[in-house]
Amino acid sequence: MDGAPRFKAVAFDYFVLFDPDSVVRRAEELFPGKGRQLTTLWRTRQFEYTWLRSVAHRYVDFFAVTRDALAYSANAMNLELTPDDDRRLLDAYLHLTLWPDTVGTLQTLKRSGVRVIALSNFSPAMLRANAEYAHITDLVDAFVSTDENRTYKPDPRAYQLGADRLHLPKSAIVFAAFAGWDAAGAKSFGYPTFWVNRANQPTEHLGFAPDATSPGLAGLLEFVQPGATERSAR
Repeated sequence: MDGAPRFKAVAFDYFVLFDPDSVVRRAEELFPGKGRQLTTLWRTRQFEYTWLRSVAHRYVDFFAVTRDALAYSANAMNLELTPDDDRRLLDAYLHLTLWPDTVGTLQTLKRSGVRVIALSNFSPAMLRANAEYAHITDLVDAFVSTDENRTYKPDPRAYQLGADRLHLPKSAIVFAAFAGWDAAGAKSFGYPTFWVNRANQPTEHLGFAPDATSPGLAGLLEFVQPGATERSAR
């Protein structure tokens, strides 16, 4: 049928659904004029720590990585981080704000019979807390943490969790990536891959390019189900 979904499921990185810059506001409240710099360094160190821990085979879950990366970043910027500051900043990663197009996109996919999962480095507690805070638990079929097999993306074993949970071949699942490196990792694994490049970042040169890209979720909907955005606008 014309306009029918081309894929059976979409696996979302959590930052495609949630705005990581939600944390900036909390950081700016605590450290006026330095919130953006702190958050940028913190986020970079988060992912560097996952990669370093992967290489060293020293796994801890992503919330522990987030805590350690915050401590490093505050020290690097010579910021005094009180226990209350630490608690409030870490709490911000449990109460992220949805992107404006998230709910409508999930609703459209659900109406179309396309299954939806989150596939994220976030710990199970982080996935659950954010979903409950944003009231999207009924719009997502499963919240899959790479903590299940103690990996982090872009380890192929992390991406395998999506296919295992959905019981579908890789070719039937679109992976929606927020970061260019994640898009490359998912494509290398074998998923049809869509890069939701909200931050307008340059393409990564890692040997694998996403199948398509757009700055928002409208492009993803068209990729999954041609004509979906046009029908939703009527």
